[in-house]
Amino acid sequence: MSVLQDLLEYQKVDARLREIEQSIAASDVRKKFLQAKKFMESAREKFESQDKRAQDLRRLRDDLSRRAEEIGKQIAEYADLDEMVDEGGDVSFYKKNAQALLDRLRGLKAEMQKLTADITATAEEYERFKKQGVLMQKQYKEYKEKYDALKAEHADEVKSINAQLAVIAKKLPADTLKKYQQKRKEKIFPIIVPLSGDRCVCGMDFPLAQQGKLAGGNVVECENCRRFVYKEG
Repeated sequence: MSVLQDLLEYQKVDARLREIEQSIAASDVRKKFLQAKKFMESAREKFESQDKRAQDLRRLRDDLSRRAEEIGKQIAEYADLDEMVDEGGDVSFYKKNAQALLDRLRGLKAEMQKLTADITATAEEYERFKKQGVLMQKQYKEYKEKYDALKAEHADEVKSINAQLAVIAKKLPADTLKKYQQKRKEKIFPIIVPLSGDRCVCGMDFPLAQQGKLAGGNVVECENCRRFVYKEG
């Protein structure tokens, strides 16, 4: 058998393996498993992010409490306002300071309202995420078992196909097999295709010089799609 024939035989057997892989990959079981797996992998980062958010909110709460306490102390200084005025205090000065304190109180109130809303939203988000985490843990366990069972259903057939591929692989040049396997990983398939007229299946024109290299059962890599191209007949 020529290298071309061996390659075609290898691809024919490999196509059966690819069908199994695609069938498993497209299954709802695998999708559910990967969905839960992805969630579980990102859960720790999410929890850390929420914890940091909670710490930031606590710091802001402490800061607002401190500022409220300071304003309270300043307001307390005006407890004896009548006496201060009677003693000749500047009423306009007191009035100006009182307005400034009032403005600060209004600003502080707005910040507190926003903080309360942020705390509520963060707490609700945390509860939603925690509930989702419980569901995803259950889904992960359930669909991991189903996914493992699905792969086990095809295990014997996959093992048989791989054994056949191993036999054929021994007949192929090492560099050719390596290129084939690399293209396979890149999800290029079929990897070996016949020249159609003077073009590759991807539509790339093959100059006469390139076509001449296909004589005698040789294969040439398409410069566009990188498939192995051969000439029939």
